[in-house]
Amino acid sequence: MKHSAPSAKALVPFVSVETMMKLVHHIGIEPMLRGLADYIEQDFRRWELFDKTPRVASHSAKGVIELMPTSDGEVYGFKYVNGHPGNTRQGLQTVTAFGLLADVGNGYPVLLSEMTILTALRTAATSAMVARHLAPKGADTMAMIGNGAQSEFQSLAMKAICGLRSVRLWDIDPAATRKAANNLRGLGLDVHVCNSAEAAIEGAQIITTCTADKQYATILTDNMVGAGVHINAIGGDCPGKTELAPAVLLRSDIFVEYPDQTRIEGEIQQLPSDHPVTQIWEVIAGRKPGRTSTGQITLFDSVGFAIEDFSALRYLRDAIKGTDLYMELDLLADPDDPRDLFGMLQRAAP
Repeated sequence: MKHSAPSAKALVPFVSVETMMKLVHHIGIEPMLRGLADYIEQDFRRWELFDKTPRVASHSAKGVIELMPTSDGEVYGFKYVNGHPGNTRQGLQTVTAFGLLADVGNGYPVLLSEMTILTALRTAATSAMVARHLAPKGADTMAMIGNGAQSEFQSLAMKAICGLRSVRLWDIDPAATRKAANNLRGLGLDVHVCNSAEAAIEGAQIITTCTADKQYATILTDNMVGAGVHINAIGGDCPGKTELAPAVLLRSDIFVEYPDQTRIEGEIQQLPSDHPVTQIWEVIAGRKPGRTSTGQITLFDSVGFAIEDFSALRYLRDAIKGTDLYMELDLLADPDDPRDLFGMLQRAAP
């Protein structure tokens, strides 16, 4: 028996990887990064409205798979994301993701999207949005230590949102640095390839660390970090994975997204559980000070939090309105009688 086409109630907007790339080029990557940063900042200002829980993580010897849920009471969102550092040796991405928004009132999904590209964009937008609040005034040079998939996004977000003019690249793998340098040239930044982490830090007011190895690493030692810099530490994002020497943490004023998650996954897992930190939303909302002196070392111990993904999906839902940059996915059953799901199934028999 031939069945009718899905009704409007069955269809959910879906943004594929191909369509996401078209959308980024349609909007422009720097305007999109600024837009994402604005949405993230808006949601940080209403932080207290959201459900908050550390992400649900399933760890293995090869990596981690995580679910990141939140809701503002009207819209629910979650992201599925993995982190598998060894994937690149098999020609696979270290991080992949997808996400969903739903209407809290009826539970129906209202958007499904790829989030591998969107996560890269929102991570960079979050870093730069925070740096706008914490970095030294007039900061225009960044050391980018770790030149994997996130490095270009970080660099462009700092340019678009903070006025970065120069980026100094270093990675333990010279091929990664060459890749990042080639991608960034011609995009309005002075790009410098460095032969060590120490060289990359020379003259940088912002230091971003973004390495992938799942271990207690020491990317920044105490003697590498001078007074007055802002450290954007984004590589430590699961238990047993850090990048900074504990002495660097002890010299810094530390800002975090959600302490309950960061103490498990972030750089501060190396410190006592009562070590003082400031939630970055409190700085953005004007409740706590950020940078208070020129000699202060500020550290954003970023692990990524569900509200940032919620903001990114909220931005995406608005951005695709009035465009054809999505497809309609037949995702939900819609029987003529809501109680007759079985009858719908039977009527669809061939």
